[in-house]
Amino acid sequence: MIFKEKDTIFLMIDIQEKFENIIFAMDEVIQNTNILNRASEILEIPLIITEQYPKGLGVTCKNIYIPDNTPIIEKKKFSSYTDDVAEIIKTNKKRNIVIYGVETHVCLTQTALELKANGYKVGIVADAVSSRHVDNKLYALTRLGDMGIQILTTEMILFEIMNSANHPKFKEISKLVK
Repeated sequence: MIFKEKDTIFLMIDIQEKFENIIFAMDEVIQNTNILNRASEILEIPLIITEQYPKGLGVTCKNIYIPDNTPIIEKKKFSSYTDDVAEIIKTNKKRNIVIYGVETHVCLTQTALELKANGYKVGIVADAVSSRHVDNKLYALTRLGDMGIQILTTEMILFEIMNSANHPKFKEISKLVK
């Protein structure tokens, strides 16, 4: 499966205030999330953000870049494939979903598996996901890969989407990852 600009949507899951100081390698997650979120804006790829029970876990971290008009969906279900998210994906007519955020072994795993079960092609950005304990992240990524979820990196997905240095946004995206 190749991710293409016209068929892809980004889904950022639960990078919230209460997780900021307890997630393994959170600085890397935030750095790569910001690259992906900025790239979504540059490449005009729709972005959806979810927040797990923000009353208890806080809102999205303040140091996360959020493009204008990005929907932020509150949820209590662990999977981010809620009715609201499903409707946004359906409205955008996208079949490829790229997910990143926290925690890998809970919300991301359940989201990826539910999206796949509903016929979507799913990629998870390994350097933009994490859990409180690194083992949970690693075992979740192994399981997801075994289940047919594409395991990607930030640069891998961005350059795959652009496909060529001839892409009109190549220079802008290249600056993000340097």
